[in-house]
Amino acid sequence: MTPFLAYEDKGDAGTSSRPPLVLIHGHPFDRTMWTPQIEAFAPGRRVIAPDLLGYGASPVKPGITPLSRFAAGIEELLDALSVDTFVLAGLSMGGQIAMECCARFGHRVRGLVLADTFAAPETEQGRRARNAMADRLLREGMRGYADEVLDKMVAPYADPAVRAHVHRMMTATSPEGAAAALRGRAERPDYRPLLPRISVPALVVVGADDAYTPVSDAESLHAALPDSTLRVIEGAAHMPNLERPEEFNHALGDFLARLGPTLER
Repeated sequence: MTPFLAYEDKGDAGTSSRPPLVLIHGHPFDRTMWTPQIEAFAPGRRVIAPDLLGYGASPVKPGITPLSRFAAGIEELLDALSVDTFVLAGLSMGGQIAMECCARFGHRVRGLVLADTFAAPETEQGRRARNAMADRLLREGMRGYADEVLDKMVAPYADPAVRAHVHRMMTATSPEGAAAALRGRAERPDYRPLLPRISVPALVVVGADDAYTPVSDAESLHAALPDSTLRVIEGAAHMPNLERPEEFNHALGDFLARLGPTLER
């Protein structure tokens, strides 16, 4: 089977007993947002980071891309790579896709990492705003949007190289792919009833200065998950994995160490 998505597949794919780590990026980014984590964890562990449908080097399909289609793409990729069980991590929209993955094929997930995300469905006002933004991106492209939201994606005090990387990812994203994802997220389901049924260990991470998904959202996830740890990353906004990679990687590393080697299921 030929994978449909572009992806990074690094580290030990054969002999390591540690479960692979699958990283799902947010909107409107690509798999390079996980570079610090790939570099930190690929030695000794297989790390897989796809470009979601419509992002990076993956195909673009205009229209509407619901979270269920993103999750199906992840499942197809893991099947193609012969990955049975794994640790699943997602940030922002990627976290919502990770929750959708748990709903669809949660029996394959050994551990769950939800970073800077939330589980509630879209409000009516939010639906209108996402669809209006989708229309705007199709009219104007990504640059104006990227300029406007940069200081919310990463803190104004973030390293200039990190800010440049985030801006570059946003401006390189296809407007058609981004718009399709926005329209899909406008119709996202309510994942809150799912959370108490997720029995595997979970790590909830959030930047202390995140304006999109504040610490209170992370606290709600933490409270709803039966077996979870909450880590608040100081000195970071919506992308602590890039803004404070050492702190983020320390939290992730502690979590992965707790999971231990792959177990027979």
